Amino acid sequence: MKFISYNVNGIRSAIDKGLLEWLQQSDPDVFCIQESKAQPEQIDTRAMRALGYHSYIHSAEKKGYSGVCIFSKREPDYVQAGMGIDRYDSEGRVLRVDIGSISVVDVYVPSGTTGDVRQEFKMDFLEVFLKWLSELRKERPNVIVCGDFNICHKPIDINHPERQVGVSGFLPEEREWMDRWQESGMVDTFREFDQSAEKYSWWSYRFRARERNAGWRIDYFWVSDTLKDKLDNATIMTEAVHSDHCPVCLWIH
Repeated sequence: MKFISYNVNGIRSAIDKGLLEWLQQSDPDVFCIQESKAQPEQIDTRAMRALGYHSYIHSAEKKGYSGVCIFSKREPDYVQAGMGIDRYDSEGRVLRVDIGSISVVDVYVPSGTTGDVRQEFKMDFLEVFLKWLSELRKERPNVIVCGDFNICHKPIDINHPERQVGVSGFLPEEREWMDRWQESGMVDTFREFDQSAEKYSWWSYRFRARERNAGWRIDYFWVSDTLKDKLDNATIMTEAVHSDHCPVCLWIH
């Protein structure tokens, strides 16, 4: 099975830039997006159906903000929008589908770049999400978690790490959380196949950052360690340019 995760920074804008044609060519079995910035009625599910996908949408209450979607060729056995906590669910940040023995979780972790209040919200979200996922794994041990985590885990995951001290997305407490996330039994699939530097998934629109590859790797596919032996490959699809992010891809057998 082929999985793609993509922070599209507005699905309608991305479609205007050729997202659907790119999706048809890429042809994943499961396509997860973050930051849809759209209400359900604003998402062209008929076009997705024409490409063979069932659509599952979890939008934020605030229009034009956040939102996650999963498009699956196989109809899931179960769908869950949110974690059951309105404080987070109202922002449309977590969506789960069960396909056979595998649970796919699409997450859009809050950004803390706008100040202390949102940074605290981000850290609270991360703790709740880790607890929620740990509980899910007790009943559904085979989990794939993808999305925009808004955190660079290691110095190798960010350009010029020495310049990023004190910057949200590379704070010690964020990276420590990701250490605990990994130690809980989650596998960073990209690093299973590629240990090289300067591999990023997000670039600022400013300062020609993408042209200079001054990026951050904040988009991930993680799998529970029960699926580690089923990994075939994981890549970053830097050729896709519908967003300030690029997609990440996972193959499992």
